[in-house]
Amino acid sequence: MKLDKNIIFKNWLILIAIVLLSVAPFMMNNYWIDVFFFFGIYALLGLSLNIVLGEVGLFDLGHVAFMAIGAYTTAILNTKFGIPIIILLPVSALAAAGFAWLVCSPIIHLRGDYLCIVTIGMGEIVRLTLINNPFGITGGPNGVFGIDFPSLGNIFMIDNSTEFYFLIWIVVGLTILALINLQRSRIGRAWNCIREDEIAAESTGIDVRYYKLLAFILGAGLAGVAGNIYASKLMIVSPESFTFMESCMLFCIVLIGGMGSIPGVLIGAAAISLFPEVFRTFAQYRMLIFGAAMVIMMVFRPGGIWPRKRGAVEFKSLLLKAGRDNV
Repeated sequence: MKLDKNIIFKNWLILIAIVLLSVAPFMMNNYWIDVFFFFGIYALLGLSLNIVLGEVGLFDLGHVAFMAIGAYTTAILNTKFGIPIIILLPVSALAAAGFAWLVCSPIIHLRGDYLCIVTIGMGEIVRLTLINNPFGITGGPNGVFGIDFPSLGNIFMIDNSTEFYFLIWIVVGLTILALINLQRSRIGRAWNCIREDEIAAESTGIDVRYYKLLAFILGAGLAGVAGNIYASKLMIVSPESFTFMESCMLFCIVLIGGMGSIPGVLIGAAAISLFPEVFRTFAQYRMLIFGAAMVIMMVFRPGGIWPRKRGAVEFKSLLLKAGRDNV
């Protein structure tokens, strides 16, 4: 009965959230619609990092590099060759995922702090490469400008704040549905086993390297999608949008909300994107407040605001199921 009540409660929360997000743009001005658009961008990026950090437990502090790859792929192909933004949406995801496979394959065996340091270096290498303007295609520090709005011939065009708002939140909604199914799948069980005990997972026949690399690739692909939408909204991309601090903010989203928790990631994204706008009077103290919040969270609620429930019994069950899947 308790389980049924929890399911009913969650369903009501989902329904209320869908209704509120659907009517919100008709009750706000363009400024706040844009604020909620960037809330959606951070939510999508948080969900992408949550695959790597929350599901598998891999420390990635260079995740914004994958967003940069998606954004610059969109910008270059659109401005140089005139390819529509909508068509470039999957292309950006594939470009970011391919980059993740290329750079993460040699380092996927690293653990903990070592992996964290390498991912920081990866993010900085991408940013510095964009600044150095290789082959004259990235625009250097000025970036690439003149990016088109998302369109598909004369069929439709997304060219205002409300339409961008619905675009990002539809993508976020579809991503959440996919990730919920992924969590319950064979892949999700394997990820959670690796997160809890990598040695035990490997002893049951789980290909640890494969599933770790898969998490990076899927997370990068989602970040590439976020980069595509971000670039088309601003119509310009530059290296200063993809700094190490942005990766830290994404890290905070997952930690504050709750590692592995989809509702927690949304709460964390709201904390990062909405609260600074609500309390603009204290904007100069933004980083101080975020730092204090992180310290308080780690001391009093290390699992996050909305942690994902994981217990010893659940882990043993997941380990047995994942082991049977890989026999």
